[in-house]
Amino acid sequence: MATIAGVRRDLLRRKMDDLYRHYDHRFVDPDPLEYVRRQTSAEDREVVGLIASSLAYGNVRQIKASIGRVLEALGEGGSAAVAIDRVEPRVMARRLAKFKHRFNDGRDVACLLFFIRQMRAQHGSVEGFFRAGHDEREKDVGNALISFTARTLALDHGGLYGRGVLPPAAGVRFFFPSPASGSACKRLNLYLRWMVRREGVDLGVWRGVDPAGLVIPLDAHVLAIARRVRLTRYRSPGWAMAMDITRRLRTLDPADPVKYDFAFHRMGLWKKKGEIDSLR
Repeated sequence: MATIAGVRRDLLRRKMDDLYRHYDHRFVDPDPLEYVRRQTSAEDREVVGLIASSLAYGNVRQIKASIGRVLEALGEGGSAAVAIDRVEPRVMARRLAKFKHRFNDGRDVACLLFFIRQMRAQHGSVEGFFRAGHDEREKDVGNALISFTARTLALDHGGLYGRGVLPPAAGVRFFFPSPASGSACKRLNLYLRWMVRREGVDLGVWRGVDPAGLVIPLDAHVLAIARRVRLTRYRSPGWAMAMDITRRLRTLDPADPVKYDFAFHRMGLWKKKGEIDSLR
């Protein structure tokens, strides 16, 4: 009988599905996703989602404070998408002059917002920009992410980093890693999960990307659990490990392999050792 991590596949699926049902919207706080869920329009959700996921590194308190600071600079209570379309990059950089989030500063965020503005201007939405490099025949979003990152970093940076093309050391590059360099692309995969999945805590804003092709957002919690319950043969984090875990999860739910990501994250965040060991 087929097994995964030494556990019968049907038994592991039942255990995982129980955890998926348990960790529902009640457990969103604390998570940057809560800022996205507060938005009432699809366009604001995809814009705020890219901002929130881009800043989703570091401790959760700092992440939430940084997201709140950016949204405040855009105009508290208004539409983030409308604000991005109106505010010039240098003006936003001045508003965020004192902003600092670990590796990134206000100039990096102002450039991120200007990139989003150009995505929307060129394709009507961030989804439209992403889908311009997405082949629906592909089994996963790897090549689409390579295209998304390359095309984003080729956009105009509005003079925020001097003249000419975007410099190699520009901090905004940190927001747009690529599978081509071996990165796990945790924050971009997290953004795709929020936008594409249509059940649970996720929002299903995008309808042109199949959830079956998503890749697990590989953070420290997912990595630790996956290693503990032998969901991967890799020892070092990166795109290969993210794909390895996703392939195993796809055998449990081919149509929605990353459905378990939120439960993994919550189990790891709150150190639910009993729940983790129950999967072994």
